[in-house]
Amino acid sequence: MYSSLNSWLQGQGLPPTLIQSIEGIFSVAILALIALIAIVITNFFWERVLARLITHSPTKWDDAFAQTHFFRRLLLLPALLLCYISAGILFLNNPLSLLWTRRFLLALLVMLLIRTFDAAIQAVNKIYDGSQFAKTRPIRSYLSVLRILCYIMGGIFIISIIANKSPWGIISVFGGLTAVLLLIFKDSILGFVANLQLTSNDMVREGDWIEVPKFNADGDVIDISLHTVKIQNWDKTISTIPSYALITDGFKNWRGMAESGGRRIKRAIYLDMNSIHFCSKELLTHLEQIKLLSQYMIKKTGEINDFNMQQQDAPLPGNLRQQTNIGIFRAYVENYLQANDQINKELTFLVRQLSPTAQGLPLEIYVFSKDKVWANYEAIQADIFDHLLAIIPEFELRVFQYPSGSDLHPSLLS
Repeated sequence: MYSSLNSWLQGQGLPPTLIQSIEGIFSVAILALIALIAIVITNFFWERVLARLITHSPTKWDDAFAQTHFFRRLLLLPALLLCYISAGILFLNNPLSLLWTRRFLLALLVMLLIRTFDAAIQAVNKIYDGSQFAKTRPIRSYLSVLRILCYIMGGIFIISIIANKSPWGIISVFGGLTAVLLLIFKDSILGFVANLQLTSNDMVREGDWIEVPKFNADGDVIDISLHTVKIQNWDKTISTIPSYALITDGFKNWRGMAESGGRRIKRAIYLDMNSIHFCSKELLTHLEQIKLLSQYMIKKTGEINDFNMQQQDAPLPGNLRQQTNIGIFRAYVENYLQANDQINKELTFLVRQLSPTAQGLPLEIYVFSKDKVWANYEAIQADIFDHLLAIIPEFELRVFQYPSGSDLHPSLLS
C-alpha cells in the first residue's frame, strides 16, 4: 500500500520531502483510525457485556471497581498495545517517526497504568469504608500516600521514556533535591505522620465529638484525610484543621462519654452562708412531712436523741448535736436524685460541699444522666435545678446572688 502511494505521489511530481510528510500524515491517520476502532469495540464490550454482568452479580466489590472506572481503563490497555504494534508496521520506512511514536505510546501506556492503579486504590477504599473496621481503623490516609507515590513514580518513568534516560538516574537526581522535596511535601509528610499516630493509637475516628480550642472547633468529625480533619460544628459550620495540629496542639475527644453509661452533670448551687443555721422544732416538724425526707428524719432524729441523752452531765449547747438546715437539704438532694430514674446510679454519685467563697457556700451535684443526647441531657439537668432552686426556701436557705435591679429599690431597703 505504501509503495503504491509513493509511486502515485512521485507521478504527481511532488518532491521527496513532501512525499515523506504525506506518508507520515497518512500513517498517523491510519493509527488514529485503529485506535478509534479499538476504543469503540472495548466500549461496546463494556456496555453490552461486562457492565451487565457486574450489575447482576451478587458481589459488591465489582460495583466499587466499576464506579471508579477501573474496568473501563483496564479495557483500554489492549487498544493501546494494538496501536503500539501497528506503529511498527505503519512507520516502517520512517525510523525517526517510529521512535517518537512509540515513545509517545509508551508514555500513554504508563499514564493509563497509573490511572488504572489509582482507580483500583479508590475502589479498595470504597470497599473498606463499607466494612465494620472503617470507623475504628481508617486507611484513607495510607491509600492517599500510596496514590501520591504512584503518580510520582509514574511521572519519573514518563520523563525517562521521553528523554530516553534511565529512570534510576532521574530518581538519583531527585535524591539530591531532598531538601527541596521535603519543603514541597512538608504538609503531606506531617499529615502522614499525624494520621499514623491518630489511627494507630485510636485517638480520633469519624463520628467522634471533639473539641479543638485553638481553632474554635467543637462538633463531630465528618472526614479524616491525609492533610486535614473536617469537623462539623454544632452551628453547622465546617472547621478544617490540619491533621498534625491535633497532635501538636491537643484536643478533647468525647467518645469516652458516648461509650460510657452516662453524661456528667457537674454544677453547684451557691448558698448564702447567712441563711445557714440550726433547725428549730417548727422547721423540723415541717421538713418531716416531706416524703423524700421522712426516713432520713426518723433515723437522724433517733441518732441525735441517743447522743444527747448521753450528754446529761454536760448540757451546754456546744456539747449537744442539732440538725442544720443545710445538712437536711443535702440529704434531700441526694434522695431526690436517687429517686430520679434519669440518673445513672452505677456511676459516680456525689452531692458535696466545696470550699466557701465570697459568693457563698457551693453545694455541688456530681452525677451522670443516662441519656447522652445533648438536648435531652440539658433538659434533665434543667429539670433538676429548676426543682432544687424552687424548693430551697422550704429549708430556710437562700441562694446567693449579687444585689441588682429591684433588690436596690428604696422601698425594699427601708
